[in-house]
Parts: sequence; structure tokens; C-alpha cells
Amino acid sequence: MIRSLAALGAAALLSSFVPVPAHAAVVSVSSVSSLQAALDTARAGQRIVLAQGLHTAEQPIKITKSGITVAAQTVGGTVFTRGGFELGAVRDVTIEGFVFDGTSTLSIPAEAQATRITRNTYNGNKDGASLTVSADDVQVDHNTFSNRSNEGVYLQITGPGSEIAKRTWVHHNYFYNHSFTGSNGGESIRLGYSHKQSKSAYAVIEHNLFEKANGDPEAISVKSSDNTVRFNTIRDSKGYIVLRHGNRTTVEGNVLFGSGIRFHGNDHKVFNNYVQNTGDRAIVFGKGSETDSGPTSTSHDRPDRVTVAFNTLIGTGAVVDSDTGTYAPKDCVLANNVIQGSSSKLVDMMSGSTVKYEGNIVWGGTAGMPSGYRTVDPKLVRDANGLLRLASGSPAIDSSAGTYSYVTRDFDPQPRVGKPDVGADEYNSSAVRKPLTKADVGVSAP
Repeated sequence: MIRSLAALGAAALLSSFVPVPAHAAVVSVSSVSSLQAALDTARAGQRIVLAQGLHTAEQPIKITKSGITVAAQTVGGTVFTRGGFELGAVRDVTIEGFVFDGTSTLSIPAEAQATRITRNTYNGNKDGASLTVSADDVQVDHNTFSNRSNEGVYLQITGPGSEIAKRTWVHHNYFYNHSFTGSNGGESIRLGYSHKQSKSAYAVIEHNLFEKANGDPEAISVKSSDNTVRFNTIRDSKGYIVLRHGNRTTVEGNVLFGSGIRFHGNDHKVFNNYVQNTGDRAIVFGKGSETDSGPTSTSHDRPDRVTVAFNTLIGTGAVVDSDTGTYAPKDCVLANNVIQGSSSKLVDMMSGSTVKYEGNIVWGGTAGMPSGYRTVDPKLVRDANGLLRLASGSPAIDSSAGTYSYVTRDFDPQPRVGKPDVGADEYNSSAVRKPLTKADVGVSAP
């Protein structure tokens, strides 16, 4: 009897431990209401998938659980025509594969840190930015932003109050066809605001393609400090890479056709860029209406201590110049660039500018520099991808001047070996860089 009672007790004890069913790794839903229900009970690691078709979110779809992925059934096949997601105080949430059409937009609030926005499409006119990022450590990758004709930017990086979102990583996105005809307010990317210019964002904008970025003279408008803009391609666009406000930003290895680089502010480094402009103004030292901008100023800050080095700059008019302003560029450097064009003044700096010139090669026109250059054919040859590179025997090879320790690679990027070559290209028989195409970026890219 004792043995029977003991066995019965053990059996009862074991029966109380009913296995808890594992939560499904993937939860498929067919409607906005069922999506909300799934999100309300989601567990970290789950992937919540919304079916293909047109969806209207009359109320914001609230995401309050961390560590989940909210995805379209097929990339580009699940379309919001109105409304969308509202993120709470979450972390490590991924939003993947949706189309935000009609009036639908997306905003990442400051409390939604480490969010990833990937393989979504933001199409058509919106009220405000197509995508707004206010949180830290957000990744925006492999998205397509397309077909806006009204005022407003494709991607706005901001932050709460007077603060700036930090460490935003923007890569492999396709920015296409912004045709706003106003004079200002149609940028593809606006990184900060004038009143946040002194804040360090530490953003990296790289490997993005911009085509028909015509909604503003600034395709990438940087209005914060300590950022990196590198390895992007801009073509068929009036928009430039513009450091409008802020200090200490690096602009490296971009390939620009019919576009250029303009900057204000202090201590920037602009190097290894390839700029082929059918007109003029490949590089613009921005005008200064004040010597240094205050933290909330909207005026133009004079460029101070900006280095423009190891770029290949092709144009027809003044290839490098400065806008006319009250205050001329001060203590800047123009070094080891290949500058080729047909102007009577390839470099046309404002009177009173204090610029150190060294190691430059100019060809096809009059230098416009008092010193620091050679007039000699750099022997550029066009490669299979349409880029002008150094040929064997070029006088640019192993002939740079000065020491620029941060220039350790060229625009390919391949290592700079020995004494660096002048221009963006370090001579090598096995060139690897090509301008980005639609196949390299956006929702369907690898």
C-alpha cells in the first residue's frame, strides 16, 4: 500500500508538468486586425508575416514587443495604402518587405532603438518625410524610395528634442525620381537639422544609388557633425552631396556623374571621390555669410580647415570653385587631385581665400592656382565601366605631395602602395570599382 501511494504521488507530480507548446517561429496572418493580435502576443525571435494584398490601417498597428520581425509575405507584394506601424519602447525590431504607398509612411521614434528597416518601398507623394528616424542604432538598408513630386524628403534622420539620432547606418538603398520643382525641401536624405548641427550623429551613409535626385540642389544634405558619406553613386541628378551644417564629416570614394560636392563648416575631409560633371563645379567651397555658425544658425558657415585631396575631378567650366560670400574659405587644403577640364580657370577660389595647394595635376585648361600644381596630361583612360583611370606611364603615379595618413586606399577601394598616386585611382591593372546600378541596391538586391 505504501508503495502504491508513493507511486501514485509520483505519477500525480509528473502529470502536473505539462509541456508548454513552443511558440511558432513564423506566424502568418491575413489581415491588419489579425496582425495586431499576433503582435500583441509575440515572443522574441518570432517572425510575423502579413499576407499579400492591399491593406489599410485605419488605426496604427502597434509594435510593443522587442526582438521580433514583422514582414511581408513577399517583398513588394504586401501594400499599405494608408496608415502603418507605430513602434513603442522596443529594441531589435525588423520591419521587412512592405510597400508604403498612398499616404502611408513610417516613423521610428527615439524609444525604438536598434530597429532595422529593410527591403521596403516608399512610393509616391507623402505628407512630410517618407521615412523618419529618431532612434539610435537604426539600420536602413535595401529599401527603394521613389516617385515623389511634392515637398518633403525621402529619409529624415533627426532625434528627440534638440538631440540627434546616433549611429544610423544607411546602405544599399535606391533613391529614385524626386521631381519637386521648388527651390528647397526635396532632398533624398536629410541628416539632421540646422539647429542640431553641433550634435555628433556618427551616421554612415554608404553604397546607395541616387538617380533623378532633382527635388533639391542637395541629394544628401548633412546638418550634423561627425558623419561618413562614402561609396555612393549619384547620376542624372541636380542634387549634390552637401555638408550644409556641422563639422568633421568624411566624404570618401563616391562616384558622381553630373553632380558634385559642396561643403560648409569645419575640419571635413573630402578624398578619393570621382566626380565627372558635364558642366562645372565638381567641388564647391561653400560661401560664408558668417565665420562660424552658432548652434541654431541657418546661415552659411565659412569652410575652415577642410581638406580636399586625392580626388579625380572632370568638368568643362571651373571644376573647383567657391561660392561668393562675405567670408572666404580659411586654412583649407587642395592637394593631390587630378583636375581636368577646358576652362580658362579650372580652380576659381574667392579672393581672400587661404588655401594650401600641393601636388595637384591640371590638364586641359588654366590652373587658376598660384602654386602647388603641374600642368601635365594625367593619361586618363576610360575603363569598361565608364570611369577614367590612370594609364601605365601616367605622371600621377607615385607623385603625390605631403603626408595624408588617413588616405590608405583609393576609390576602388584598393590599398595605396608606397608613395600614393595623385587622384582617386591608385594605378592597378585589376580595377574593381564600378558605379552602382539598380541591380546593386534596393529591395531585390543581394
